[in-house]
Order: sequence, then structure tokens, then C-alpha cells
Amino acid sequence: MIKVESLSKRFRLYNSPKDRLKEIILRKPFHTEFQVLKNINFEVSDGQALGIIGQNGAGKSTILKILTGILIPDSGTVFIDGKITGIIELGTGFNFEMTGLQNIYMNGTLLQMGKDELDSKKNKIIEFSELKEFIEKPIKTYSSGMIMRLAFSIAIHADPKCFVVDEALSVGDAHFQQKCMNKIKKFRSNGGSILFVSHDMNAVKVLCDRAILLEKGNIIEKGDPETVVNKYNYVISKVDDIEDEITISNNKNSSYGTFESKIKKIVFKGETSKSSIVSSGERAIVTVSVEAYENVKNVNVGISVRDRYGQEIFGTNTYFYKKSLDLVKGKKYKFTFSMEINIGIGKYTVTAAVHTSDTHLERCLHWIDNGAEFEVAGNHGNMFIGICKLYPEIEIEQENIIL
Repeated sequence: MIKVESLSKRFRLYNSPKDRLKEIILRKPFHTEFQVLKNINFEVSDGQALGIIGQNGAGKSTILKILTGILIPDSGTVFIDGKITGIIELGTGFNFEMTGLQNIYMNGTLLQMGKDELDSKKNKIIEFSELKEFIEKPIKTYSSGMIMRLAFSIAIHADPKCFVVDEALSVGDAHFQQKCMNKIKKFRSNGGSILFVSHDMNAVKVLCDRAILLEKGNIIEKGDPETVVNKYNYVISKVDDIEDEITISNNKNSSYGTFESKIKKIVFKGETSKSSIVSSGERAIVTVSVEAYENVKNVNVGISVRDRYGQEIFGTNTYFYKKSLDLVKGKKYKFTFSMEINIGIGKYTVTAAVHTSDTHLERCLHWIDNGAEFEVAGNHGNMFIGICKLYPEIEIEQENIIL
């Protein structure tokens, strides 16, 4: 278990290294203070995973560094039940002149592993990292992905009660990232506590039970991952320059934007079923009705399909198809997206946005979450397992066995 109460941290910022010396000699301040964390409170129980999201500089990594003992807080308390390990920054605790094997022993010692324990686990660490042929090479010859493999393997084999993961995992290849995620899920199912910092919102939704959103050192949203990720999208939409014109509702259809235009309705309908219940492979129509309240040039409309876990499984917009247009005040528009629904059985939602540029991040006129719902309840064609319907070509040949 991890419990954090009233945690605060500030850094002294100097214009140059000599200002530190001048401050000591002249006994006058030559620094400015930057408050990176302000009265942070959260708790992670055994077997739970907490996601921490936010823009760069929000204070995410500082929290992890305090929890792992790298930094000391200015105020507040941290309670950790058992050993805590993880990956915060690539290369932390490594000597780049030493070999991978030597770093297993050095880094493992820093993680409170004794020599006997390291002797018994080194082969498992090497095997999991898949670095056997490089383990006797200096890690200064390793790629960032290889360093991440070694760091993660050592940390997870230290048998921690709490595990923290920062963006370091993002440098690995897809195969090893999946391997790490499976290991983390197994760790959680065995009762371990996890703090997960990432800019991969789908990973946060899948892995975490709860999430918090940091902004300028403050927790501005906490709760289920879906709600927190939606608020994060609102924060990064960069519409704070006209904050007095922005509202955000608290119902299930979270809505925000400048409202120079507004989405009036989102409709999902199967071409065959004529309803929101369709079969996998059936063609469907998504209609987004928009009303313009101001003249705005180069406007685009996009849609995003999410599964029942809140993962975005598909998204597109008119910009990608070179169909931007200028909105005229007082006019109404209907945007129609027609496509085959080649996804697995289950319930889904449609989110829509009106924006300029290629995404909603530059200038978001209106964003509405979960504006329509639909269900895939059957299948056209061959059966399949999973969320994505692919179309493999299968060939079978009989080989002659020569005795």
C-alpha cells in the first residue's frame, strides 16, 4: 500500500552555477522558487493501480522520485508498506562503463537485494531481459531499449510490494512492452500496488483502477480513468486563452470548447439493421450535426470510437480526407461518416469534435464525449475472436514425409 498526505515540493532555480556560490558567500538569495507539488494526497491499496497523468512539468516524475527516495519532500508524509522499486529515468542506478551483468549486481544492491538473492535470480533477470548475448558488454554500448529491458527486469525481480513505472517503458519495442505490461498485470493480481505515469491514455485506461490528473503541481481531477482522461483532453485542448468562454459539463457527455460552433446531435445507425445494434462487418452511418455561431475558417469534424473500457479503437476526421471547410454563422451542417464496422462483439461509444487544424489540440470549437452509443451483437462472415476483424488468407498444404 502507498499513502501520500499533504505532499509538497519546491525547487530553487538559479540562472547560472555561480549564483549558488554567490548565495553562500553573500548570504543573499540569487534564486527563484518553483513550487512543483502542492498539497498532494492519494492512496493506492494492495492490488490496485493508480495512473498519474498530466502535461510535461506537471509534477508526475517528482512524485515518483519522492516515493523512491531520490528526492526529499519539503512537507507532507509518505507511507509505503514494503519495498518499492520501478523505472523512473533510463540509466538511474547504472554505471555505463560496467557490463550488463555487473550492473545487475550493482543496481540490485541499490534495490536492497543481497548477493545470495542476486546469485539465485541473475539467470531469470537475464532471461526476461532477452539480453543474454550482450550481458557481458558495457551498457554504454546498449540502445535505450536495451537499457530499459535490463532496468525493468532487475526492478521487477526485486520482489517489491509497490512498483512505479514512468515513461521509460515507451522506449521499448512493441514485443517487450507487451511483455512488461503482462508482468505488471500479474504483479497487481498478486496483490502489488502500482503507480503508473504515462502519456499513453489507452494504457492508463486498461491498466489502472483509478487515476489522478496533475496540472501545475495540483491534483485537478481524480476518479475512474475514463473521467480523468476526458478532463486531460480538455486541459490539453489549449483553449485556456479564452477561458471565460469555456464551460465543461459534469454529466456523462462531457462537453467543452469555445462554442463558436456546437455539435447538436450524433447519430449511429446500421445500414441494414436501421438501428444502433449492428453486426460485425455491417456498414454503418455516423452523422454529426453541427450549428455555426461564428464564421470560422478551415474547420474539421472528427469522430472517435471507444470500447467499453474507454480505449480509443478508431478515430478519423475530415482533415485527413482533405475535406476541411469554412463555417458560416447561422448555418447548419451535417457530416456523415460511412464505414464497415469490422470490430468484435460488445458495446461502444462515439465521441465527436469540431476543431481547426488536424486535431482538437490547437483550437477546439466543441468536443463531446460519448455522444452516441452502439452495440455489435452479431457477425457477418467468418467468426473471429478479439476486437479487430482482419481478413487472413489461409492456405493448407500436405507435406510428404520422407522416411
